[in-house]
Amino acid sequence: MTDTYQTVAGRATATFEVHGSEFLGHVAPADTVAEAEAFIEAVETEYADATHNVPAYRVPAGEPSERTPGNDVMLREYASDDGEPTGSAGKPALNVLQQRDVRNVVAVVTRYYGGTNLGVGGLARAYSRAVKEGVDEAEVVEERPHRRLVVTTGYDDSGTVRGVIESADVEFEADYDERVTFDLRVPLAEVEEVIDRLNSATSGRVGIDD
Repeated sequence: MTDTYQTVAGRATATFEVHGSEFLGHVAPADTVAEAEAFIEAVETEYADATHNVPAYRVPAGEPSERTPGNDVMLREYASDDGEPTGSAGKPALNVLQQRDVRNVVAVVTRYYGGTNLGVGGLARAYSRAVKEGVDEAEVVEERPHRRLVVTTGYDDSGTVRGVIESADVEFEADYDERVTFDLRVPLAEVEEVIDRLNSATSGRVGIDD
């Protein structure tokens, strides 16, 4: 596994028109197939009135818990023409993600038909452009392979747990309900150390799932 890879910093949408047809290139980061498919479904729901919603993604196959330092991550690549002529939409969209060498990323191109047929070549150029501009809007960043950890604890230990997490300098979100839940995003190389520190600090009272 490489130490770093390229992905997008966040969600973004690029919009333009070609001969009356409106194209919207939606791009977002996605760490799993489930996240990518959830994003696709959300776009399809929001733009249900569109003529086409063409998806493409490059995300790691398998479960995040299976990813460890030194293991190559197999990428699952997927695209669909969603009713456009074969090879005119999904493949050009996926090709952009491959050529830009970005992964852990999902794209959906929404098209509202404008009354003029663009032809296979024109469609391919438009769908490619939508993904390119969407990726540019979302901004390409360098990222380290990581794993998600969900840490649960009682209120008595929550301050200690939060202190360990903050000192580890990892991204996290906290939810204070009946128990306190911390949703962590930990670089793979640091996962075992973070788990050990949390268990040590709480004498094993903390719950850790991935």
